[in-house]
Amino acid sequence: MTDHTHEPEYLIIPNEDGEEEKFEIMFTFEHDETGKKYMFVTPAEEDEEDDGDDYQEVLAFRYEDEDGDFRIEMIDEDNEEEWDMVEEMFNTLFSGLELEEEEDHRE
Repeated sequence: MTDHTHEPEYLIIPNEDGEEEKFEIMFTFEHDETGKKYMFVTPAEEDEEDDGDDYQEVLAFRYEDEDGDFRIEMIDEDNEEEWDMVEEMFNTLFSGLELEEEEDHRE
């Protein structure tokens, strides 16, 4: 039997104040037409108890990873076409996860 679990990957991103924040990488993908790469991350909430809140903040970034040079950048707010594509991918990915979780709770 194959083990499909994996260790989470993390990314450190400095905030506006220059403080480093740890994020868990949830999903990465490359857009077929543009070749641009994107990732969805969520804050890694270490040592915090589960408060029962199902809300989880998810951020999207565009990134480049060439020859060991890793760079992330915010997606331009004014680029509606890019935001629409990223939002559609997010909704496709995570709506499926919500359905799986609902099925698990019913069993």
